[in-house]
Amino acid sequence: MTALLAPRTTVLFGPNWFASVMGTGIVATAAASLPVPVPGLRQLATVVWVLAALLLAAVIVAAAVHGRSHADDPVMIHFWGAPPMALMTVGAGTLLLGRGWLGDAAAVTVDAVLWGAGTLLGLAVAVAVPYRMMTGRGAGPEAAFGGWLMPVVSPMVSAATGALLVPHVPFREDMLLACYAMAGLSLFAAVIVITQLWSRLVANPPGAARTVPTLWIVLGPIGQSVTAFHLLGRAAHGVLPEPYATGAQMLAVLYGVPALGFALFWAALAAAITVRTARAGLPFSLTWWSFTFPVGTVVTGLSGMAARTGSHLLAALAVAFYAALAGAWMVVAARTARGARRGDLWRVPTPAHR
Repeated sequence: MTALLAPRTTVLFGPNWFASVMGTGIVATAAASLPVPVPGLRQLATVVWVLAALLLAAVIVAAAVHGRSHADDPVMIHFWGAPPMALMTVGAGTLLLGRGWLGDAAAVTVDAVLWGAGTLLGLAVAVAVPYRMMTGRGAGPEAAFGGWLMPVVSPMVSAATGALLVPHVPFREDMLLACYAMAGLSLFAAVIVITQLWSRLVANPPGAARTVPTLWIVLGPIGQSVTAFHLLGRAAHGVLPEPYATGAQMLAVLYGVPALGFALFWAALAAAITVRTARAGLPFSLTWWSFTFPVGTVVTGLSGMAARTGSHLLAALAVAFYAALAGAWMVVAARTARGARRGDLWRVPTPAHR
């Protein structure tokens, strides 16, 4: 009887669901990069990587059955940056953690396929979504939110994860230069969006409570850029001629440490705004996954700089941020599982029954 009286619903499955794969995968890959050995952590991270891979498969199937383009949704369209990043995050985990299960050759092949698919899709999204914004109805400055970064962060993920593949491909120099180019594409575009977001925040209230977690997305391009330049610098050895190989090593530190300073600064701002919003009420939604992947990129960035400089402070910060990442992931994953089981997150009333 209850089922008969319940309002009719329609499946709402958007690209934002791929953020759950990103957030789960980064828990695994960030663990693999920590500069401090933790007994049993690598084995646990491998299990989480398997979970991320299974989740990716499930989300792809669900998207194929129930997905929508959301091309006319001014908010959801930006989350098309999530699918390519989900592919590459699982691919990187395969290379870093899956070798013991799959073998070196198979792990490289799987990563190369996922990286290639993610990169092509990510570059298409990085162009198509801004083009849609520029030629569509347009959005005022007050509409800027952290999700605007999603389409342009994807090429930075390509740069960071592509650096891991450089030693395994025959065209190493071309691969390396392409990754540097994608890092530049993403970094400059991210700076433009972050500037718009800053302007909106100082001129207007933070916005709807559901969008506040997306402020953490700013950490994504910053932390991932530090990770990318660290890994690209390492990959440049023996690939680029001198003095460029040495310059790549210098760039990793001279860019990475200042960028991490900004990441810590923004984390403090985002945390303060999040706490302030939570006091008034912060309803759960899939935007809570913004508490995971962006924080994970700061972990990998801190870990890379700690390894390069030998800094105990950076190593301690990497561990502290990883602990925060693991805690956030457990909370968000549990809330997502509960919401998905109850249907709150992927079913909404049809327009006629709202």
